[in-house]
Amino acid sequence: MLLVTGVSGALGSLVAEGLAGREDVALGTRAGLPGTRRLDFDAPETLPEAFAGVETLLLVSAGYGEDDTVVARHEAAISAAEAAGVRHVVYTSLSGDGDHLTYALAHRWTERRLRSSATLDWTILRNGLYAEFLTWIAAPDAENRITGPLGGGRLAAVARADLADIAVSVATDPAAHRNRVYELVGERALGGADLAEALGATYAPGTLADARAAIAASGAVPFQVPMLASTYSAIAHGFLDGTGVESDLRTLLGGREPLDALDVFVKAVREG
Repeated sequence: MLLVTGVSGALGSLVAEGLAGREDVALGTRAGLPGTRRLDFDAPETLPEAFAGVETLLLVSAGYGEDDTVVARHEAAISAAEAAGVRHVVYTSLSGDGDHLTYALAHRWTERRLRSSATLDWTILRNGLYAEFLTWIAAPDAENRITGPLGGGRLAAVARADLADIAVSVATDPAAHRNRVYELVGERALGGADLAEALGATYAPGTLADARAAIAASGAVPFQVPMLASTYSAIAHGFLDGTGVESDLRTLLGGREPLDALDVFVKAVREG
Protein backbone atom coordinates (compact mmCIF):
# COMPACT_ATOMS: atom_id res chain seq x y z
CA MET A 1 0.00 0.00 0.00
CA LEU A 2 1.16 3.51 -0.93
CA LEU A 3 -0.04 6.38 1.26
CA VAL A 4 0.16 9.93 -0.07
CA THR A 5 0.03 12.85 2.36
CA GLY A 6 -1.00 16.43 1.70
CA VAL A 7 -3.43 15.69 -1.12
CA SER A 8 -5.47 18.80 -0.34
CA GLY A 9 -2.47 20.94 -1.35
CA ALA A 10 -1.47 21.98 -4.85
CA LEU A 11 1.23 19.36 -5.44
CA GLY A 12 -0.49 16.60 -3.51
CA SER A 13 -3.74 17.04 -5.43
CA LEU A 14 -1.91 16.57 -8.73
CA VAL A 15 -0.24 13.45 -7.37
CA ALA A 16 -3.64 12.14 -6.32
CA GLU A 17 -4.96 12.72 -9.82
CA GLY A 18 -2.05 10.75 -11.25
CA LEU A 19 -2.84 7.83 -8.95
CA ALA A 20 -6.61 7.89 -9.37
CA GLY A 21 -8.29 4.51 -9.64
CA ARG A 22 -5.48 2.49 -8.07
CA GLU A 23 -6.63 0.14 -5.34
CA ASP A 24 -3.16 -0.02 -3.78
CA VAL A 25 -3.11 3.72 -2.98
CA ALA A 26 -4.53 5.58 0.02
CA LEU A 27 -4.76 9.36 0.35
CA GLY A 28 -4.30 11.30 3.56
CA THR A 29 -5.90 14.60 4.57
CA ARG A 30 -6.05 16.53 7.82
CA ALA A 31 -9.83 16.52 7.83
CA GLY A 32 -10.25 12.90 6.75
CA LEU A 33 -12.41 13.81 3.77
CA PRO A 34 -14.54 11.12 2.11
CA GLY A 35 -12.32 8.56 0.41
CA THR A 36 -9.24 9.56 2.42
CA ARG A 37 -7.59 8.61 5.68
CA ARG A 38 -7.47 11.19 8.45
CA LEU A 39 -3.81 12.14 8.78
CA ASP A 40 -2.97 15.21 10.84
CA PHE A 41 0.69 15.75 11.66
CA ASP A 42 -0.33 18.21 14.37
CA ALA A 43 -2.38 15.41 15.99
CA PRO A 44 0.05 12.48 16.16
CA GLU A 45 -2.64 10.24 17.62
CA THR A 46 -4.20 10.08 14.13
CA LEU A 47 -1.07 8.61 12.56
CA PRO A 48 -0.98 4.95 13.70
CA GLU A 49 -4.35 4.21 12.12
CA ALA A 50 -3.52 6.25 9.01
CA PHE A 51 -0.26 4.34 8.49
CA ALA A 52 -1.68 0.86 9.08
CA GLY A 53 -0.75 -1.49 6.25
CA VAL A 54 1.37 1.13 4.47
CA GLU A 55 4.60 -0.03 2.80
CA THR A 56 5.51 3.20 1.00
CA LEU A 57 4.84 6.73 2.26
CA LEU A 58 4.94 9.70 -0.09
CA LEU A 59 5.58 12.47 2.41
CA VAL A 60 4.66 15.75 0.79
CA SER A 61 6.31 18.48 2.83
CA ALA A 62 3.93 19.61 5.55
CA GLY A 63 3.54 23.14 4.36
CA TYR A 64 4.64 26.56 5.39
CA GLY A 65 5.30 27.30 9.03
CA GLU A 66 7.99 28.22 11.48
CA ASP A 67 10.89 25.78 11.50
CA ASP A 68 9.94 24.18 14.81
CA THR A 69 6.39 23.59 13.59
CA VAL A 70 7.41 21.96 10.32
CA VAL A 71 10.14 19.88 11.95
CA ALA A 72 7.69 18.64 14.60
CA ARG A 73 5.24 17.61 11.88
CA HIS A 74 7.85 15.73 9.92
CA GLU A 75 9.26 14.07 13.05
CA ALA A 76 5.76 12.88 13.97
CA ALA A 77 5.27 11.45 10.48
CA ILE A 78 8.63 9.69 10.28
CA SER A 79 8.43 8.25 13.80
CA ALA A 80 4.93 6.97 13.11
CA ALA A 81 6.10 5.45 9.84
CA GLU A 82 8.91 3.62 11.65
CA ALA A 83 6.53 2.35 14.32
CA ALA A 84 4.01 1.17 11.72
CA GLY A 85 6.59 -0.81 9.76
CA VAL A 86 6.61 1.41 6.69
CA ARG A 87 9.48 0.32 4.47
CA HIS A 88 10.16 3.35 2.25
CA VAL A 89 9.56 7.10 2.50
CA VAL A 90 9.64 9.33 -0.57
CA TYR A 91 10.01 12.94 0.55
CA THR A 92 9.40 16.11 -1.49
CA SER A 93 12.22 18.38 -0.40
CA LEU A 94 13.79 21.62 -1.67
CA SER A 95 16.45 21.86 -4.37
CA GLY A 96 20.05 21.90 -3.17
CA ASP A 97 20.62 25.41 -4.50
CA GLY A 98 17.90 26.64 -2.13
CA ASP A 99 20.02 26.53 1.01
CA HIS A 100 20.06 30.34 1.15
CA LEU A 101 16.28 30.38 1.59
CA THR A 102 14.93 30.82 5.09
CA TYR A 103 12.66 27.80 4.70
CA ALA A 104 15.45 25.38 3.73
CA LEU A 105 16.28 24.30 7.27
CA ALA A 106 13.22 22.14 7.85
CA HIS A 107 13.82 20.34 4.56
CA ARG A 108 17.46 19.62 5.34
CA TRP A 109 16.54 18.47 8.84
CA THR A 110 14.00 16.05 7.36
CA GLU A 111 16.53 14.69 4.89
CA ARG A 112 19.00 14.10 7.74
CA ARG A 113 16.30 12.43 9.85
CA LEU A 114 15.45 10.02 7.04
CA ARG A 115 19.09 9.15 6.45
CA SER A 116 19.55 8.37 10.13
CA SER A 117 16.58 6.00 10.32
CA ALA A 118 17.51 2.45 11.25
CA THR A 119 14.50 0.91 9.48
CA LEU A 120 13.45 3.12 6.57
CA ASP A 121 14.61 3.23 3.00
CA TRP A 122 14.16 6.67 1.51
CA THR A 123 14.16 8.75 -1.66
CA ILE A 124 14.54 12.52 -1.62
CA LEU A 125 13.01 14.58 -4.42
CA ARG A 126 14.66 17.99 -4.21
CA ASN A 127 12.06 20.07 -6.00
CA GLY A 128 12.92 23.42 -7.53
CA LEU A 129 10.56 26.35 -7.02
CA TYR A 130 7.35 26.08 -9.00
CA ALA A 131 6.76 28.10 -12.15
CA GLU A 132 3.33 28.80 -10.65
CA PHE A 133 5.03 30.36 -7.61
CA LEU A 134 6.23 33.17 -9.86
CA THR A 135 2.63 34.39 -10.04
CA TRP A 136 2.92 35.17 -6.32
CA ILE A 137 6.14 37.11 -6.54
CA ALA A 138 6.27 38.47 -10.09
CA ALA A 139 2.75 39.05 -11.39
CA PRO A 140 2.10 42.44 -13.01
CA ASP A 141 0.45 45.12 -10.91
CA ALA A 142 -2.52 47.28 -11.88
CA GLU A 143 -0.22 49.37 -14.09
CA ASN A 144 1.04 46.25 -15.88
CA ARG A 145 4.46 46.46 -14.23
CA ILE A 146 6.42 43.61 -12.65
CA THR A 147 8.07 45.28 -9.68
CA GLY A 148 9.30 42.26 -7.73
CA PRO A 149 12.98 42.77 -6.80
CA LEU A 150 14.40 40.00 -8.95
CA GLY A 151 17.21 42.25 -10.19
CA GLY A 152 19.06 40.65 -13.07
CA GLY A 153 18.70 37.20 -11.53
CA ARG A 154 16.88 34.19 -12.90
CA LEU A 155 14.95 31.25 -11.53
CA ALA A 156 15.22 27.69 -12.90
CA ALA A 157 11.52 27.17 -12.25
CA VAL A 158 9.71 23.86 -12.69
CA ALA A 159 6.12 23.12 -13.65
CA ARG A 160 4.28 21.65 -10.69
CA ALA A 161 2.71 19.03 -12.96
CA ASP A 162 6.16 17.70 -13.88
CA LEU A 163 7.10 17.32 -10.23
CA ALA A 164 3.82 15.53 -9.55
CA ASP A 165 4.44 13.11 -12.43
CA ILE A 166 7.89 12.34 -11.03
CA ALA A 167 6.54 11.81 -7.52
CA VAL A 168 3.99 9.32 -8.90
CA SER A 169 6.65 7.47 -10.88
CA VAL A 170 9.09 7.20 -7.98
CA ALA A 171 6.53 6.36 -5.29
CA THR A 172 5.02 3.54 -7.33
CA ASP A 173 8.44 1.96 -7.92
CA PRO A 174 10.42 2.99 -4.85
CA ALA A 175 12.92 0.13 -4.89
CA ALA A 176 14.42 1.48 -8.12
CA HIS A 177 15.17 4.74 -6.30
CA ARG A 178 16.32 3.42 -2.93
CA ASN A 179 18.41 5.89 -0.94
CA ARG A 180 18.76 8.32 -3.85
CA VAL A 181 18.66 12.12 -3.87
CA TYR A 182 17.36 13.76 -7.05
CA GLU A 183 17.77 17.41 -8.01
CA LEU A 184 14.72 18.61 -9.93
CA VAL A 185 15.31 22.14 -11.19
CA GLY A 186 14.17 23.58 -14.49
CA GLU A 187 16.21 23.59 -17.67
CA ARG A 188 15.39 27.18 -18.59
CA ALA A 189 16.08 29.98 -16.12
CA LEU A 190 13.62 32.87 -16.21
CA GLY A 191 14.30 36.49 -15.27
CA GLY A 192 11.97 39.39 -14.62
CA ALA A 193 12.48 40.76 -18.13
CA ASP A 194 11.51 37.39 -19.63
CA LEU A 195 8.32 37.29 -17.59
CA ALA A 196 7.40 40.85 -18.52
CA GLU A 197 8.03 40.32 -22.23
CA ALA A 198 5.84 37.21 -22.28
CA LEU A 199 2.97 39.18 -20.76
CA GLY A 200 3.47 42.44 -22.63
CA ALA A 201 4.30 44.08 -19.32
CA THR A 202 7.12 46.31 -18.07
CA TYR A 203 9.85 45.09 -15.76
CA ALA A 204 10.63 47.74 -13.15
CA PRO A 205 12.15 45.92 -10.17
CA GLY A 206 11.88 47.59 -6.81
CA THR A 207 14.07 47.10 -3.76
CA LEU A 208 14.07 44.30 -1.22
CA ALA A 209 13.10 46.83 1.45
CA ASP A 210 10.06 47.89 -0.57
CA ALA A 211 9.08 44.26 -1.12
CA ARG A 212 9.47 43.41 2.56
CA ALA A 213 7.26 46.35 3.55
CA ALA A 214 4.63 45.40 0.98
CA ILE A 215 4.57 41.79 2.12
CA ALA A 216 4.21 42.83 5.76
CA ALA A 217 1.38 45.21 4.85
CA SER A 218 -0.46 42.54 2.86
CA GLY A 219 -1.58 40.66 5.93
CA ALA A 220 1.06 37.94 5.64
CA VAL A 221 1.78 36.05 8.83
CA PRO A 222 5.16 36.95 10.37
CA PHE A 223 7.20 34.00 9.10
CA GLN A 224 6.11 34.66 5.50
CA VAL A 225 7.87 38.03 5.36
CA PRO A 226 11.45 36.69 5.58
CA MET A 227 10.42 33.64 3.56
CA LEU A 228 9.41 35.70 0.54
CA ALA A 229 12.15 38.29 1.00
CA SER A 230 14.79 35.55 1.03
CA THR A 231 13.30 34.12 -2.16
CA TYR A 232 13.58 37.44 -3.94
CA SER A 233 17.13 37.88 -2.69
CA ALA A 234 18.26 34.38 -3.70
CA ILE A 235 16.89 34.84 -7.20
CA ALA A 236 18.25 38.35 -7.61
CA HIS A 237 21.73 37.31 -6.55
CA GLY A 238 21.97 34.30 -8.82
CA PHE A 239 21.57 31.39 -6.43
CA LEU A 240 18.51 29.78 -8.05
CA ASP A 241 19.29 29.94 -11.75
CA GLY A 242 20.32 26.30 -12.03
CA THR A 243 23.99 27.07 -12.61
CA GLY A 244 26.11 24.12 -11.56
CA VAL A 245 23.10 21.91 -10.79
CA GLU A 246 22.89 18.60 -12.62
CA SER A 247 19.14 18.26 -12.84
CA ASP A 248 17.50 14.83 -12.89
CA LEU A 249 14.24 16.30 -14.18
CA ARG A 250 14.34 15.00 -17.75
CA THR A 251 15.63 11.58 -16.69
CA LEU A 252 12.81 11.05 -14.20
CA LEU A 253 10.27 12.27 -16.75
CA GLY A 254 11.30 9.30 -18.87
CA GLY A 255 13.16 11.47 -21.35
CA ARG A 256 10.15 13.58 -22.33
CA GLU A 257 10.40 17.35 -22.63
CA PRO A 258 9.62 19.16 -19.39
CA LEU A 259 6.73 21.58 -19.58
CA ASP A 260 7.85 25.07 -20.51
CA ALA A 261 8.01 27.06 -17.28
CA LEU A 262 7.36 30.36 -19.05
CA ASP A 263 4.21 28.99 -20.67
CA VAL A 264 3.06 27.69 -17.29
CA PHE A 265 3.66 31.09 -15.68
CA VAL A 266 1.80 32.99 -18.40
CA LYS A 267 -1.16 30.62 -18.25
CA ALA A 268 -1.33 30.87 -14.46
CA VAL A 269 -1.28 34.69 -14.56
CA ARG A 270 -3.98 34.90 -17.22
CA GLU A 271 -6.21 32.41 -15.46
CA GLY A 272 -5.90 34.54 -12.33
